[in-house]
Amino acid sequence: MADVLILAIETATGCGSVSLTAGDSRNGKVLAEYTLQPETTHSRRLLGLVEAMMVAAGTNWTDLDGVAVSQGPGSFTGLRIGMAAAKGIAMAAGVPLIGVSTLDGLAAQVPALDLPVCCLLDARKQQVYAAFYRYSDDFSCRRIGEPQVLSPEALVQRIQEPTLVAGPGIVACFAQLAAHRQARVLPAGTIHPRAALIGFCGASILATGAAGNGADLVPWYVRASEAELNLQ
Repeated sequence: MADVLILAIETATGCGSVSLTAGDSRNGKVLAEYTLQPETTHSRRLLGLVEAMMVAAGTNWTDLDGVAVSQGPGSFTGLRIGMAAAKGIAMAAGVPLIGVSTLDGLAAQVPALDLPVCCLLDARKQQVYAAFYRYSDDFSCRRIGEPQVLSPEALVQRIQEPTLVAGPGIVACFAQLAAHRQARVLPAGTIHPRAALIGFCGASILATGAAGNGADLVPWYVRASEAELNLQ
């Protein structure tokens, strides 16, 4: 497990990243990670970042054991770009493609503690993507239920006990969280989507044999797109 080499792509937000990781978060290490907030769309820079990282790390495509991609929720356009790039790379390299929840990648960065954890991403339209987690006795992080898209008011109603809140989505509902006695709010900039954590999570999924068929992998939008809402 320690030598499983994963190329990971994270484009769920405007700040995209790519990484090479060996192993999972328990026994692995980050070999390389590039992060960029581009002025253009991810499609203009993503593959160039991957190639530059592979060259800098001295890694060949044949060395890869899998490709992990942030599956969502997040920016609809960003997720589609990342997914398309990840599918192309995985197919060309002949390795499994692993989808990882963007919010699971955030939760993997939070140190293990007794408090439940709520991870947030800005969903725009005065909403946030939210998921709740708990750590078990072996320090593994377990998601409680499915990610949801919530208004700030609905989010704070879900927090019924002391809960650590993390992620860039804090900015979108800071006033409501600051006024909530049970919310323990981390600074918004300390936890953000990172390709390296998507890679570690992907390695864990690969080890369980639950990677599935990469050809069938689709972005996890959580809510309907604007086009779908207009059609309805």
